[in-house]
Amino acid sequence: MSTARALWRRLPPWSVDTGLVALAALDAWINLLGEGTPVMWACAAVGAAGLFLRRRFPLAVFLLTLPMTLFMDVAVAPIAALYTLAASTRNRPLLAGCALLNATAGTLLWPLSDAFDGDRTWTLVQFVYTLATAAAPVLFGQLVQAGHDVARQLVEVEEAREHERALYAQTVLARERAQLAREMHDVVSHQVSLIAVQAGALQVAAKDPDVREAARTIRTLSANTLDELRHMVTLLRASGGKETELTPQPTLADLQQLIANSGIETTLSGELPADISTTAQRTVYRTVQEALTNVRKHAPGARADIRLWRDAHEFGVTITNTAPTRPSFALPSARQGLIGLKERAELLDGTLIAGPTPHGGYKLELRAPARPA
Repeated sequence: MSTARALWRRLPPWSVDTGLVALAALDAWINLLGEGTPVMWACAAVGAAGLFLRRRFPLAVFLLTLPMTLFMDVAVAPIAALYTLAASTRNRPLLAGCALLNATAGTLLWPLSDAFDGDRTWTLVQFVYTLATAAAPVLFGQLVQAGHDVARQLVEVEEAREHERALYAQTVLARERAQLAREMHDVVSHQVSLIAVQAGALQVAAKDPDVREAARTIRTLSANTLDELRHMVTLLRASGGKETELTPQPTLADLQQLIANSGIETTLSGELPADISTTAQRTVYRTVQEALTNVRKHAPGARADIRLWRDAHEFGVTITNTAPTRPSFALPSARQGLIGLKERAELLDGTLIAGPTPHGGYKLELRAPARPA
């Protein structure tokens, strides 16, 4: 089964369309041979040839194939066109209307003047049978579309899990570095300091010039070692603490790169005061970063609008996203992102406002009082 599916996926689209056109033409030839009129042959030719455009114009191609159902019992072309339409649209009322239209056209007799003569009960039975036949490609097309959505969502879930695993690994590493920094400060630095002090005392008290020189060398090496240790402790604390990190902290200048790497259709407008502090710039960056992450996880296919603003008393950023265009699954989340953003906003004496919009989207706004860096 997997081998056949792989071979099917390797087929180029034009070869599949060509095969469908040939099959539709053969179906029309079998049905119309010996009793088809020029009008019937023309409708069959237009409907079969239209399958070449079914991927680009599915609704128009379905309408082109519809006349074939008037004089053919089960036509390949309308069924293929109906399947393509169902696999490419999420408009359920449109699909229901097309299925009803296909069933109605399949129930009518050709010529149309004979359509309303005869047994009405048999006409109803024929309509139900034809409607069931039209419902089959619609349901199959929707099933294929749902399968593609599930596959896409599984990829996004896996990416989210990989991201969370990477964050967890970074958190563990940061804790280990912080613990190592404390150990180095409390134990190693203390011991080296004692060595330097004792070497200095020996340098002063010793009478032998060789002993004084050795003590001076030990003291110098101990002082250099202390400087190196203090530098290492600073770096380790920076990578394991909450105030700073080992890597350079982002600023407003990094917003464009963040947006470009987000994979979301985003617009950026407005500006912030040039004299805001680096802490405020970092808070704005993290707010935008968290908002774009939430859009990717919870609103697939949505567009985002980022607006930087300022007035006489406040400055801030407003991120608004549209409603999702694709269904989303409940992704694993620690629900700590907004809590962390609120804490960052409070450090600036500001506020963070988050909530849904009337149009099905979501809005996140950071507000902080304007003051010099």
